[in-house]
Amino acid sequence: MFTDIPQWVIALIALAVVLTVNLISVKIFGELEFWFAIIKVGALVVFMAIGIFLLVTREQVAGTSTGPSLITDHGGVFPHGVLPMLLVIQGVVFAYASVELVGVAAGETENPEKIMPKAINSIMWRVGLFYVGSVVLLSMLLPSDSYSGDQSPFVTVLSKIGVPAAGGVMNLVVLTAAMSSLNSGLYSTGRILRSMAMSGSAPKFTGAMSRTQVPYGGILLTAFFCVLGVGLNYVVPDKAFEIVLNFAAIGILSTWAVIMLCHLLFWRRAQAGQLTRPGYRLPGSPYTEIVTLGFLASVLVLMWADGGPSRLTVMALPAILAALVIGWFASRGRMKDPR
Repeated sequence: MFTDIPQWVIALIALAVVLTVNLISVKIFGELEFWFAIIKVGALVVFMAIGIFLLVTREQVAGTSTGPSLITDHGGVFPHGVLPMLLVIQGVVFAYASVELVGVAAGETENPEKIMPKAINSIMWRVGLFYVGSVVLLSMLLPSDSYSGDQSPFVTVLSKIGVPAAGGVMNLVVLTAAMSSLNSGLYSTGRILRSMAMSGSAPKFTGAMSRTQVPYGGILLTAFFCVLGVGLNYVVPDKAFEIVLNFAAIGILSTWAVIMLCHLLFWRRAQAGQLTRPGYRLPGSPYTEIVTLGFLASVLVLMWADGGPSRLTVMALPAILAALVIGWFASRGRMKDPR
């Protein structure tokens, strides 16, 4: 569908559209994100309905009988061993990125004490239903060797059962999902930068607000780095996604690690009587934080073991940490006590 359009042009158009929406108002951002979510979830629901129908009616897909036997008769849950599954964890981390945005939304939510626990708890069943459920369906519709890295597994199944234009439709869904990620990324990063600017830990211009209460300074700075991604699509279009995937994985791991460390310090101060923990609490503290930090560290080890761009990304981590330390010493004199 988009083969005649240069990849960098599509990326630039998507950035321009999402940036414009974010700069206008929060209401329009929310409306756009709502429709993006409807398209993503709708596509998954339709696919799962088709898959369940094929399983219930015992229909064959490409001459192969469907059902749980496809898993047991073709190498089990890990047909190529456990190691390949472990090595793709960085991709899984990338896919689950931004679940922490539910916490960012607390600052703009009415009655967060009631709304936020519901929103956070709903993440688990949605992940189980849409992510895990769709993968289980895929494994019971075709044997594992029918799928390849060159084509979406959803397109593979839909093409095998004769759905017309399956590839084009799924490309539109994937493009919508990518724009949704960009949309929420600009929204969240802009507000985080504003919060940091107010405490003196980010450049002052990132704290600028428009008349419609949009932190346009932080959003524009974030968009600048998105332009670098457009440049990657121009210079190395075949490797742009893999490069961004690896660096994004580092950023995601770092974000989650900092969240766990902050919560661990929060728990310690609460135990010492310096703070009061809310009624909605992380189960198993402080062991939950320690286990999570161990898991995040293991993902870094797996990225190193994967070699190639993944190892280069891990090797760049000391330089990133050094830049953060320099930034801390450069800005700590301007920082204010949030209390």
